[in-house]
Amino acid sequence: MAEEDLDDELFDALFGDEEEILIADPLEPYNRAVFWVNDKFYLYLLKPVARVWRKVPVPPRVSLGNFFSNLFAPVRAANCLLQGKVDDFGNELGRFMVNTTVGLLGFSDQAKKMSGIGPKKEDVGQTLGVWCFGQGFCFVLPRLGPSSLRDTTGFVGDIFLDPIYWSAPERQILYLAIKSGNFVNATSLDKD
Repeated sequence: MAEEDLDDELFDALFGDEEEILIADPLEPYNRAVFWVNDKFYLYLLKPVARVWRKVPVPPRVSLGNFFSNLFAPVRAANCLLQGKVDDFGNELGRFMVNTTVGLLGFSDQAKKMSGIGPKKEDVGQTLGVWCFGQGFCFVLPRLGPSSLRDTTGFVGDIFLDPIYWSAPERQILYLAIKSGNFVNATSLDKD
């Protein structure tokens, strides 16, 4: 058997069972326009700001990212529970408690250092998927990028579960500033 055939068999064995998910794109002209704007936003605003923010040493930037990740832990825990992932719910709850106390409000990810368990990437969009809500159609959100109708609905749900939002519900500008700061920090930590 040729080496190429073995590679194909290995690929099919590892990934062959996955179903390709196709999402309709009835808003293609709109999506292309918003994608273009997002690309320019990233290239001319976000990336230069993140480069300046990279002047701050890595440990404080990582600590800030840990802090925001810890703040979002209750949202991840709620979604784990709503998806029926009881073990992940317990892990997220435990991570939140350890990182908030021993990790000094989450600035240090002590839970991962102690147990090796990292945060689960769970959100309301995934929860809706578990509850058999279909993807809907594709569209590109300004500044946030491509999404589906289900995931956009989930994103709005995540906002209403976000403790940062409820800490200042009458001050949406402050909420957007905090989230934008987190976004810039995360971009500065991206090696690209």
